Amino acid sequence: MDLDPVLLARLQFAFTVSFHIIFPGFTIGLSAYIATVLVLWRLTGRAHYNRLARFWTKIFAVSFAMGVVSGIVLSYQFGTNWSRFSVVTGNVIGPAIAYEVLTAFFLEATFLGVLLFGWNRVPPWLHVTAAVAVAVGTLISAFWILSANSWMHTPAGHEMRDGIAYPVDWFAIIFNPSFPYRLAHMANAAYLTTSFVVLAVGARYLLAGRHHAEARTMLRMGVGFAAIAAPLQLVIGDLHGLNTLAHQPIKVAAMEAHWDGSKPADFHIFAWPDEEAGTNRFAISVPRGASLVLTHDPNGLFPGLASVPPQERPPVKTVFFAFRIMLAIGFAMIAASLYGVWLWWRGRLFETRWFLRLAARGWWTGFVAIIAGWVVTESGRQPWVAHGILRTADAISPVAAASVATTLALFVVGYGIVFAMGIYYINRLIHRGPTGEAVEAPQRGTPTRPVSAAHDSGREAIERG
Repeated sequence: MDLDPVLLARLQFAFTVSFHIIFPGFTIGLSAYIATVLVLWRLTGRAHYNRLARFWTKIFAVSFAMGVVSGIVLSYQFGTNWSRFSVVTGNVIGPAIAYEVLTAFFLEATFLGVLLFGWNRVPPWLHVTAAVAVAVGTLISAFWILSANSWMHTPAGHEMRDGIAYPVDWFAIIFNPSFPYRLAHMANAAYLTTSFVVLAVGARYLLAGRHHAEARTMLRMGVGFAAIAAPLQLVIGDLHGLNTLAHQPIKVAAMEAHWDGSKPADFHIFAWPDEEAGTNRFAISVPRGASLVLTHDPNGLFPGLASVPPQERPPVKTVFFAFRIMLAIGFAMIAASLYGVWLWWRGRLFETRWFLRLAARGWWTGFVAIIAGWVVTESGRQPWVAHGILRTADAISPVAAASVATTLALFVVGYGIVFAMGIYYINRLIHRGPTGEAVEAPQRGTPTRPVSAAHDSGREAIERG
């Protein structure tokens, strides 16, 4: 059997980046949550906020480490499997990635040390500042990575000389046409994903009758923020879709399995795209729904897949189904968060056990949506690795297919072991819960003092009574 080196190189990169994207997506949101609860601790002096920050910081540390480990592999793949890509686009992509290290990773690494080891060793204001700096650093990291990746979708600010891209306008490169939408979409997805993880952990503790003060806070904060971020994600996604239609219309055609651009497009709730026949089987559709959403006119037209040769189309089934997975999870998140807020308003959020059970089992939804969104974005760009500049088939290194297959198998085994251990340890931390010594934030110059979990829970019970 002949192995396709291009397909194997793509599968290897897809496998490693699918693991990697989970952890930055989580740490971007989790760092912001930790900073928020530490600020609340400083403002209110309530020790359970401190315990929450300590608890989630341990989970953040493990997730951050796994994100770094998986990201290192990606950097090496640019040289081993995608050397032609590095040659053609390195003058643009290289500096953007370097700026991510200089402006974000160093900031995160410096203040992460204070955040992890500064408990009771540095002044509370410095510890809170470190948490905020880490949160800002993760967002700056997303800024540069998404800027580089967005340029691959909508290249701008460069000129081609002898088949090599050279920067001409760095402002146009960094703020390329799709970047603002993709940054907003990804950042909000990260915060939304973390909201559902926090919500799930809080619901798990309430169902088990443990850590009541912390669980109630996690539930309120998770539901409250998700009720804002989930509908906002729908709006951002719509704007992102319109931008994609303007710059990559064939990707949108694949997302909608839209073949004939001379007719208004239906929105297919379900279909089986037949790429050989250029039609959809078993379609359950909303007539003209896609045209209404994308052009804001039920009779609006946009290019169909049939407008380009088959070799110019992305893998339609992959893009079509990944988009629907992302969309279905998004609407489920909106419904769950809004219903949770309604329960909160009615005073039944902590007592509605079926909702708590559902929330406790819904921690994975954001991660699946992020991976599905990445599949839509990256597979929908095919057959280009840098749109209009370099085809994927022309970007790979002259490496034997057997070598790529071997390293792919090793990555599957290695990642399986390392990340299974990491996930197991995170689950053990969650099972243990926010225990241990916490401190009340000093008020009006009073010294910091330890407070036990039992003392704080008793004090909160008196305050509620």
